[in-house]
Amino acid sequence: MKVEIYSDLVCPWCYIGKRRFEKALAAFPDAAGVDVVYRPFQLNPAAPEAPEPSADVYERKFGRPAATIFGPLTGAAAAEGLTFRMDDALATNTFQAHRLLWFARRHGRQAEVKERLLAHYFTDGGNLGDREALARLAEAAGLDRADALAFLASSEGVGEVHAELGEAAALGVTAVPTFVIDGTFVLQGAQSPEVLLDALERAAAAGRSSAATA
Repeated sequence: MKVEIYSDLVCPWCYIGKRRFEKALAAFPDAAGVDVVYRPFQLNPAAPEAPEPSADVYERKFGRPAATIFGPLTGAAAAEGLTFRMDDALATNTFQAHRLLWFARRHGRQAEVKERLLAHYFTDGGNLGDREALARLAEAAGLDRADALAFLASSEGVGEVHAELGEAAALGVTAVPTFVIDGTFVLQGAQSPEVLLDALERAAAAGRSSAATA
């Protein structure tokens, strides 16, 4: 079974949804056979590469103090065991970080890199557009730092990530996280672990039914 998760690295509900999915997967009997793939989505593809306080971005977008938004998000994250420090978060274009995730999947470390990228933004106040920082995160996740830095300095993966962003649009992904299970079962939003587990079980049952009638 393949589960494709479309998400952005500056999306708070994507990090919360990731934790909820992990709880669902831990309760799924066939978890060992699930291939989890993180696919790119950009909430703001026109975002500049130069970082700025995320609070400023939220206030421009929603027209109210960022604290009124950050408080509930921080509480929801804490309920999943996550520490959000969104007052320290830096907004930037996430394309390079998505490229790193593409690179990490090719080397079997996508899940580890994904977790570190999210923590870098939401907890550590890091810049997701800084290549040196991205290479350090890749190294901490088990990849070779020099290889990651050379990759980020190249144009490798640029076309592929753009293509995956196009696939998201073609699938009608407009909100993240979006979970696509075996290309058939689609769930949008940071669903509860119970809802996600039910979807995994239904997808598994559908797969067994198809195999039995083949």
